[in-house]
Amino acid sequence: MDNFHIRPATVEDVATIRRFIVELAVYEREPDAVLATEDDLASALFGENPRVFGLICERPADRAAPAAPLGFAIYFYNFSTWLGKHGIYLEDLYVTPDARGEGAGKALLKAVARIAWDEGCGRYEWNVLKWNTPSIEFYEAKGAERMEEWVGYRMGRDTIGAFLNED
Repeated sequence: MDNFHIRPATVEDVATIRRFIVELAVYEREPDAVLATEDDLASALFGENPRVFGLICERPADRAAPAAPLGFAIYFYNFSTWLGKHGIYLEDLYVTPDARGEGAGKALLKAVARIAWDEGCGRYEWNVLKWNTPSIEFYEAKGAERMEEWVGYRMGRDTIGAFLNED
């Protein structure tokens, strides 16, 4: 992991983060699902009261080349009433295809784990698509446990509005 530098994302990284999000959406077979603009991301990550945070993984600059972003992690805090502690939810972890297998994903996963550990979080959680075997194998090789007993549910913006307008 000495080949990588993990740092907090800055507002200057917003275009790169959005590009990575689009690349991730293509990989996850949802190329048209990304609605977030650079302005949306800048506001969420760097606005007055950010509730989401990001890390950038890059190959450090050397005499041959400038620093090059290889991936990112986006996370936010949740809370476990049972533990009485905050947790971290990893929304996205992405490494560019040409850097996969070099340890960048592990470096990002570990960097967020370090934040969770240092801040006394009781959990570190994320989701992965059922068909994404490479990611599942990667996470399980790091000791992550599949949560078979939980089923994820989601309401999109339109569904939230319809629900609020029910009698």
